[in-house]
Amino acid sequence: MRPHASVLHLDLDAFYAAVEQRDKPSLRGKPVVVGGTGGRGVVATASYEARRYGVRSAMSTREARARCPHAAYLGTRFDEYRRTSGIVMDILRSVSPQIEPLSLDEAFVDLAAATDALPDLEPGTVRAVAEELRTRVHEATGGITASVGVASSKFLAKVASELDKPDGLVVVEPGTERDLLRPRHVSVIPGVGPATVERLRRLGVHTVAELEAQGVAELVRELGQAHGAALHRFARAEDDRPVEAGREAKSVSVEDTYETDLVDRRLLEGLLTRQAGGVAERLRAHGLSGRTVSIKVRMHDFTTVSRSSTLGSPVDDAATIGRLARGLLADLDTSGGVRLLGVGVSGLADWVQEDLFGEADAPGTTPVDDVVLPPPRGAPVGWPAGADVVHDEHGRGWVWGSGRSVVTVRFETADTPPGPVRSFPDDDPRLHRWHHPDEPGTAPDDVGDAG
Repeated sequence: MRPHASVLHLDLDAFYAAVEQRDKPSLRGKPVVVGGTGGRGVVATASYEARRYGVRSAMSTREARARCPHAAYLGTRFDEYRRTSGIVMDILRSVSPQIEPLSLDEAFVDLAAATDALPDLEPGTVRAVAEELRTRVHEATGGITASVGVASSKFLAKVASELDKPDGLVVVEPGTERDLLRPRHVSVIPGVGPATVERLRRLGVHTVAELEAQGVAELVRELGQAHGAALHRFARAEDDRPVEAGREAKSVSVEDTYETDLVDRRLLEGLLTRQAGGVAERLRAHGLSGRTVSIKVRMHDFTTVSRSSTLGSPVDDAATIGRLARGLLADLDTSGGVRLLGVGVSGLADWVQEDLFGEADAPGTTPVDDVVLPPPRGAPVGWPAGADVVHDEHGRGWVWGSGRSVVTVRFETADTPPGPVRSFPDDDPRLHRWHHPDEPGTAPDDVGDAG
């Protein structure tokens, strides 16, 4: 570990929900749940007001509605999340050239590389810098709060940022790392979820102190080589991983969950073709290509199967990616129905061998152009809840709800008081979707929980 607390981890609090509350004044201080709003939707994040009712990330929207029926359930607005995230990442880069974004809402910062911003790395100095960072983030993003941890390693910094959420700051002074960890439950360690907690419980391990007392051989036998050895190190506060600036995306993928189980083979092939086109578009937008094409298929019984094929040279064209994806599907029995389908490309490179397979489909390929494809769950079709709109007469607002040929809009923005609610026919020519003029492009590795 480092001799100083010089690794900072910043985590934006309930990020997606916080952005929605910022931009929708009538929702401030109220339960907000962001994610899929359909029958098979999944919660991306929940505001702290909703979390008090037991709503959490990765919970089904159906269960969330049962726990907190009075919350506002909104679809995602990733363009706005990316724009706000970009503001935060620029602030972090102004402090240190060494930052490692983990997702839209969190990043590591190497304060030891911030030679111009810090006169030293004493605890009081790094605390002052962290406080200033939190203030700058709050002001630049229009009120989004961040929790920050500073410690002598990435592991400890991430643990520290979780200890005083939301809007907290914890600096772990060198020499106190084990004292901080020992009394805490093992779930404080990132990556220790319910399954690992249960396995450790069978070993009589509940706290980090009890984990620290376990031998590495016993942990490896119970949890496997990689996970067991990592937990053995973390229980002793051992972590020498560097902050990796410019960490590159490892893969580019597109996946969708559908409202009903799909069984038609030509339909599934059409969906893979559409997804392959989306992957290819994202690859080309970022000057990337990849050697390994994979598919992910979740069956009707929630069994998830992955298949992949690796090429001799990287590609970035939709025809090749789609052809390989459909070939991988051919080996799977999907007669029981498919609820999720995805295409991905990994083994990324910044070059491509042109015309590796040519543009034409292979002989015998089932044509898919005439297949009517269903929209994926959560796709921005019609007037999804939470979407930004503008009315020629009433100005900007957001979709409160829609159905039965009617769309209801609350007219307010981040810079106005809570606004009035009005309803219109869903084909009203005066009502339009609104997009931020500085809307950024899609990043190739948009991942992660939202705080």
